[in-house]
Amino acid sequence: MAPKPTVERAARRPTVTIDADSGIRGPRPVRADAVKNRQRILEAAEATFASEGLSVPVDTVAERAGVGVGTLYRHFPTKEALFEAIVMTRLEDLVAEAQTAADAEDPTVALFAFLRHFAGQASSKHDLFDAMGAAGIDIKSQCAETVDELKRAVDRLVERVKAAGTIRSDVQADEIIGLIMGTCQAAQNSGLDEAASQRMLDIVCDGIRTSNQS
Repeated sequence: MAPKPTVERAARRPTVTIDADSGIRGPRPVRADAVKNRQRILEAAEATFASEGLSVPVDTVAERAGVGVGTLYRHFPTKEALFEAIVMTRLEDLVAEAQTAADAEDPTVALFAFLRHFAGQASSKHDLFDAMGAAGIDIKSQCAETVDELKRAVDRLVERVKAAGTIRSDVQADEIIGLIMGTCQAAQNSGLDEAASQRMLDIVCDGIRTSNQS
């Protein structure tokens, strides 16, 4: 007969947490240093891939992040997983920004601030996303749920601004986002500088305002 577990033996077992609602056992919360390592890897990877292309070795990313290659692979088993995490992180940041804007006291100010933030993200990440698409990485389907969450937050924000009467009542959230993304694409394709790109964005924003808004 197997011996009964002793207190000492039980203390050596891995600690687990149990969700109060579901009763499902889960792993111990991630340590703070692991969270910091993951963030450093993502930041280093995004900068490296954007400047040197997707073919750069992960060893280079690990070196720039100041972690070992083994640490990188513990967080991201494949390069594709690292690509996806970069995109998901940026999308989740945008979702949080949109949700905050949708609850803002002045939704009009919040909308146009969000659109400028969104344009900055779209412009700075465009090359990276294009390279992922060219490499056959299907980012859209993998991030579909988060994109839908972003759309819902922007929809709510736009409806609040419509109710305030400060943007055209016939414009839809999808149309606004499409205009912003198209403007960023056109500015990039034309090789325009930051000032010219900003002017194009201003024109788009002015176009959706009501006539009594400046």
